[in-house]
Amino acid sequence: MTLPNPINVDSPVSVPPQGHESSELGAALTFLLEGGVVALPTDTLFGLAADVTNERALERIFDIKGRPPEMALPVLVANWHQVRDVARVESTAARKLASKFWPGSLTLVLPRQPNLSTLVTGGRESVAVRMPDHWVPLWLSSQLGRPITGTSANRSGQPDLKTSKEVNDLLGDAVDTIIAAGPAPLGLQSTIVDLTGPIPVLLRDGAIPFAQVSQAWEELAGLQAETKGTGG
Repeated sequence: MTLPNPINVDSPVSVPPQGHESSELGAALTFLLEGGVVALPTDTLFGLAADVTNERALERIFDIKGRPPEMALPVLVANWHQVRDVARVESTAARKLASKFWPGSLTLVLPRQPNLSTLVTGGRESVAVRMPDHWVPLWLSSQLGRPITGTSANRSGQPDLKTSKEVNDLLGDAVDTIIAAGPAPLGLQSTIVDLTGPIPVLLRDGAIPFAQVSQAWEELAGLQAETKGTGG
């Protein structure tokens, strides 16, 4: 299911497309609620999902991937309220930028909320957040009521995995379940842009050209400044 873009980022996705087996999704949701780790497709790559508020589940992801603790875990959200759970958004332009490119392959690095686990942030004062253009992670995080992790489903430093078979061959014994439902990932990494400073800074090239992001930011920030300057 491809959602229209731009969208109202306040609106969660609560119903999977008709015809998909609820047992697979229900089992995955139960695992997440109980502190489990779920491998799932996203619009970019297969990812490992866990409740960002459950430190035991977060530690499992690091163990599964062999990931160094200083490497942050990207976060997937279903709506803007979940962004506020993990990040502080200090400009109207940042929210409008999200509305323009979400759901989609743009990851925004924002100042973290103080109560967010340092396992998610890698000890940094920022968090990487994205709303994926794929109904599976959107539905799960919406039903869970909290953001989920979206780190790639692979061993740290090894190639990204694009199919459920690849994930099962490598991680089948390490995760609680693997979701095969939904469209396959496109195989392109998200573009990561740091918004913790006054201007966007490209951290990783990806599916969305940075020039598009930078141009949109300039337009939105200019509109914001113009709006603040009006009045009488």
